[in-house]
Amino acid sequence: MIRVLALALALLAPLPAAAERISGVVSATLRPGWRQADGTHVAALHLKLAPGWKTYWRAPGDAGIPPEFDWSGSRNLGSVAVTWPVPRIFHQSGMRSVGYKEEVVLPLTVRSTGSGDVRLSGDVHIGVCDDVCLPATLRVDGVLPSSAGTVDPAIAAALADRPFSGAEAGVGAVRCTVAQGTGGALTLRAEIEMPEIGERESVVIETANPAIWVAEPDASRAGNRLIAETELMHVDKRAFAVDRSGLRFTILGAGKAVDILGCTG
Repeated sequence: MIRVLALALALLAPLPAAAERISGVVSATLRPGWRQADGTHVAALHLKLAPGWKTYWRAPGDAGIPPEFDWSGSRNLGSVAVTWPVPRIFHQSGMRSVGYKEEVVLPLTVRSTGSGDVRLSGDVHIGVCDDVCLPATLRVDGVLPSSAGTVDPAIAAALADRPFSGAEAGVGAVRCTVAQGTGGALTLRAEIEMPEIGERESVVIETANPAIWVAEPDASRAGNRLIAETELMHVDKRAFAVDRSGLRFTILGAGKAVDILGCTG
């Protein structure tokens, strides 16, 4: 497990010419969107990548860089929530990553602190990969007008491409078993009652604690039960506990996804 972590860090190490290469690899555009009746504003970050390049989903996998958003330069901004469209699975140097190729529209649900326009300004930190992996910082700045505006079809399509919730996908009981593993790791086995969403289902598991590293799960089927087994380890090799209510399971298959929150013992 430690070997895999070390290999991932090596793959993601910035190269000396990174700053020069990024300008031709990825661009970011703020789509201003529209104001809703409840006062929230729907906008989007539109990322376009050069041919062959990819960027990463919320949980990037072993060979990815987790995206980060810093909106500290904004005005009249209360909060920003990102909606992640269904991602794809990639394999690189024997490791799995999760993300998008060519382009992706990330819908943003924006809440203001008062009336009027919102100035959305900040930095978006992402990773991009082709034959090498590079970190990128993209500057985003634009006004989200308080006038109603019209629905942007690109944003609407990205919103429609979100994962199904557990209820929408007919998910039943979700049970987890945690046991002591080797080398300070814990093993996790999740049994999820749900219909199949494709011949090859992949599972991504996230925890509420970002310091806990989750290995790529092994997924299998036993009738109507999807079984996912993995190992968890603290990145600093510390002892830790697993909050079952904070576990998040994303099932990917056949261009669809299901987002499941929490499990019971």
